[in-house]
Amino acid sequence: MTNKYAPKLTDIRGQIIKIGNLDLYFEEYGSGKPLLLLHGFGGCTQNWQPFIGELSQSFRLIAVDLRGHGYSNNPEKKFTHKLAAEDIFLLLDKLGIENFSAIGMSTGGMILLHMATSQPNRLESLVLVSATTHFPEQARNIMRRVSLETMPQDVREMYQECAKRGEEQIQELISQFNDFYHNHDDMNFSSEDLSIIKARTLIIHGERDNFFPVEIALDLNRSISNSSLWIIPNGEHVPIFNSEVLFTSEALKFLVN
Repeated sequence: MTNKYAPKLTDIRGQIIKIGNLDLYFEEYGSGKPLLLLHGFGGCTQNWQPFIGELSQSFRLIAVDLRGHGYSNNPEKKFTHKLAAEDIFLLLDKLGIENFSAIGMSTGGMILLHMATSQPNRLESLVLVSATTHFPEQARNIMRRVSLETMPQDVREMYQECAKRGEEQIQELISQFNDFYHNHDDMNFSSEDLSIIKARTLIIHGERDNFFPVEIALDLNRSISNSSLWIIPNGEHVPIFNSEVLFTSEALKFLVN
């Protein structure tokens, strides 16, 4: 069965930039205004391959391996969405990019919430896929018990394909994911926090998301003043890989307006 999250690539085409003690790997495609692409937890830049072709016709894409993911390292062995947001800003600064648009899936979307609330003037438009303001109990229950053995097959294959340093990297990521269960500070956005966001925002959420109930997407929509909401019927967590969901065309329609 083809892994929907991580299509295999035949070569490495990106580059690494030093950010403090981090080596951050990223790939660029296309030209024009910058569009940042942030994958979900356990993933890597490869997750974006189904969408790169169309998106790169309209934007300069910058797809990043988050700290500890893919080809990026993480000497501190610590992951929070706030830390990852700081990493990405430093990367963009080194690339000379001041203003940009962005798409983030799950953890990528949560990182964008940190970015859009900490430096709101830099983000022009956002697409948040399966993001959340906080970790509800149903998500914490999954985070607490998850292991490579208990993951759905496609998620397990994504971890295995994206972890370029092998088993040790996989176990490190799973341990960090387990640690989210205890963390109540990293993802803890109030309506007042979110009201700071200036970027036009498209919120995409699956109706049957097993991590974050659809009510969270409704709250995001109410709290972010210039936002639109797309609830995907029967959609699960990160529902954009379903061939029946016209994600790329809808995202472009929103981003280029």
